[in-house]
Amino acid sequence: MTLLYLASLVRAGEAELVGVGTVHGNIDPLTGALNTLRVLEAAGITEGVPVAVGAARPMAQNVHYALDWHGTDGLGDTHLPDPAGRPAAEPAPAQIVRLARERPGELTLLATGPLTNLGAALLLDGELPSLVREVVVMGGAFDHPGNITTHAEANIWHDPEAADLVFAADWPVVLVPLDATHPTAVHDDWLDRLAAHESEVAQFAARILKFYEVAYTPTLKRRGAVIHDALAAMLAVDPGLGEYAHRPVRVELHGELTRGTTVWDARSLPAEDVRRPAKIAVGSDVRAFQERLLTALTSL
Repeated sequence: MTLLYLASLVRAGEAELVGVGTVHGNIDPLTGALNTLRVLEAAGITEGVPVAVGAARPMAQNVHYALDWHGTDGLGDTHLPDPAGRPAAEPAPAQIVRLARERPGELTLLATGPLTNLGAALLLDGELPSLVREVVVMGGAFDHPGNITTHAEANIWHDPEAADLVFAADWPVVLVPLDATHPTAVHDDWLDRLAAHESEVAQFAARILKFYEVAYTPTLKRRGAVIHDALAAMLAVDPGLGEYAHRPVRVELHGELTRGTTVWDARSLPAEDVRRPAKIAVGSDVRAFQERLLTALTSL
């Protein structure tokens, strides 16, 4: 859904997508790259957006895939034909560094998976934080329960070490946690409106979303789905859609029960942490988000 939303902005001339990098998480990164090409081609974008294969495993733990949530093919078991395009030869961390060097101060890095590629890019080029305009991350949970353990959100839990590197770096980070994404869940009316639209892209989106919806319904206790990443993408484009707190963020790396948990100091006193505060989304205009996303998916 998120890539289709971004594609709608590109097609409308409202954003420039200069590259995509995949990573372990929902599926292996090569399959993720092929899926990215499938989605871009379905949206009418067949050139100009290099798709790089990223890290195949976390920095310090075993890899884990979310097949129960996204299917064995990463696209809701739709098993689509192979794309016409092929992934770029350049690895995703190198792509990040190269693009940042070519466009200093221009890039917004949108991270909607584990942060291994960003962590690796920081290790490749220590000057990277000074070259990037902003980093927008979908991840973490603070006052909301975790979605992979009791406290940890999946993207952070998949690679806590990489996430902590990203939050420790001296660059502007916008963090969009479960606290902000879960209230944006879409339910019957929204899902039915998408499925009723006759365009090929809308039907494509509805097919992919159906698997995710079935997986999510027990958590929500009603038919529905939380399209987490799309909110992060939308806030990257229109920050005014969100409400924010500003706090340094750390990731628990050692706890037996809490590894992968994002931690902030929410006390009323000034934070003692020396890290640069992240801009953390704590809410959003839910109605505007839902309508904009539906419009994007039905406009292609």
